[in-house]
Parts: sequence; structure tokens; C-alpha cells
Amino acid sequence: MEQVRLGHTGLKVSRICLGTMTYGDPKWRDWVLDEQASRPFLQRAVEAGINFFDTADIYSNGASEEVVGRALKDFAGKREDYVLATKVFFPVDGRHGGLSRKHIMHAIEDSLRRLGTDYVDLYQIHRFDNHTPIEETIEALHDVVKSGKARYIGASSMHAWQFAKYLSTAQAMGMTKFVSMQNFYNLVYREEEREMLPLCRDAGIGVIPWSPLARGFLGRSHAHALDKQSTRAKSDNILDMPFDDADLETLRRVEETAAKHGKSNAQIAIAWLLAKGITAPIIGASKMRHLEDAIAAADIKLSAEEVAYLDAPYRAKPVAGNLR
Repeated sequence: MEQVRLGHTGLKVSRICLGTMTYGDPKWRDWVLDEQASRPFLQRAVEAGINFFDTADIYSNGASEEVVGRALKDFAGKREDYVLATKVFFPVDGRHGGLSRKHIMHAIEDSLRRLGTDYVDLYQIHRFDNHTPIEETIEALHDVVKSGKARYIGASSMHAWQFAKYLSTAQAMGMTKFVSMQNFYNLVYREEEREMLPLCRDAGIGVIPWSPLARGFLGRSHAHALDKQSTRAKSDNILDMPFDDADLETLRRVEETAAKHGKSNAQIAIAWLLAKGITAPIIGASKMRHLEDAIAAADIKLSAEEVAYLDAPYRAKPVAGNLR
């Protein structure tokens, strides 16, 4: 699989990132796969050339990190052969969260222990913290990097003005710069194109969007798009976004384009993201075909005309993505 640089860094990552929220402990969410069921997905990803894996301390209250760490040790070879990312912010098992120096220093140690590694390649703040001075967070993250416990730092869903404050503060303090943004972006949610994506392009930030299929909507048949909800959609309150007529027309065009290429809807939706210049979409897979679709999508090249055709039906939406 092709590898590209993450933003303006020298770090090379595969064009597909495997997200591991789905792997851990079903007691946390009923759609989560246990360790035995999870391992084949991580093994197949490695076999396909995926070297980029994303988790978070909050996923299954730490069990996801444990499952991922053990599987990568078994399947991915030497530690330097893969890129491991995790996140900090939300309280694990109801304990303190946020981005205070105290919490970050405890959280990185806990994540490393669960992952069974001395360092993570990318340490990301999971949300904006309204209650901690930005300078405190920046200095703590800088110290995590300088101590060798993380190689790079990144951020996840927040408003562009919030991310701009982190970027400018790190620069003013002469401390470690952010290199990535993990945001909510797909064919039926494109509000990030207004401010966040231009900010990232200007600052040389890598973009690694989550939910590239809008919780599976873009992988469905157009005729039955609204007929049923997946188990995950019924129980996952992270994203509550209704779909409108414009979205249904977008899905119809995805299906039409997929038929022309002899591909699946999911493959075309992911190929659209790759054509938009993002670094690597984060793919969640609870069925092996989900992962195979993502792997195949990395080789699909959509024309500029096809991208414009898929773009056309979109209508503006309220801000979504669990921003704070």
C-alpha cells in the first residue's frame, strides 16, 4: 500500500489508517468485538500493508489499547515498522479527564503500559479543553515528546478557531508543533471544508478523518438507505446526524459511480476522500468486508469530473462531530 508523509513531517503512514474503537470489550458498547474476534482484523491490515493504527484510552476504558498492543506485537514485526496513535482527554473508568498537566502525565503512562510499548508515534488531544489553560496543555505535551514517550502530537475534533489557538500558542512558546488533525469529514458532512481544512493546508497539518462512511450510511444501498439502523447506530450517541434528501442524492450518485467502476459504494466514498487530498481516512471495521473495501479503495483513482459529480448535491449542515 502507498505511504505518504503525515503533514510536513518526515513520518510516512499508509493511505489507510485502521481505527480500533471497534476492538476491546463488548461491555463498553454492544458493537465492540472482543480480543479473539478483533485479532484477525489487525492481522489482515498488517498483511495488506497498513502500518498506521489509531486507538484512544477511552475506547473500552483502556481495553482497546491492550488488545491493539498485543496484536501488533504478534503481527506487525519490529516496533519501528508501524505507526501507533492514541488519544487523551476523556475520563477512563470515570476518573479525571481533561488536558491538565497532571492528567496528561498520568494518561501517557497508563496508555504506554496498556499498549506494551515505550512510546507512541502520535499522541493526540481528543477534544478541546475549556477548563485548562492552553499553555499548560502545550507544555505538558512538549514534555511528553521530549521525554521520548511520544514522537509527534496531534488533535481531534474541535472548532478551527480552537485548533488555531493551540497552533499559535505552541509556536509562540517555541514548543512541539501539532502535526495532525483527526476530524469528522465525509461525503455527507463537509462543513470542515469551510475553515478546518484550509487551516490544515496552510499550516502543513496532516488530516486523518474519522467516520469516512458517516456511520455506514455511505456504504448502504440507495434504495434502502433509511430502512434500518445498525447495532452501532442504535447505541452510539457520539454522532447523531439526520440524513436529508441531498444526502440521499449523494448516495445515489455514489452507487451510480460504484456501478461504473465495478466497485462497492464504500470503496467509492473512501476513494472520494483520498481524492480530496487528505492524508489517511481512519477506517472502522467490524466485518472483514469493511476492511477489504478500505484496502481496495486505496487503489481507486476518481477523475476530477467524478469528484465534482459526487460533490454537487451537498447542502450545508449544522456543525456535528461531538465538538465542545
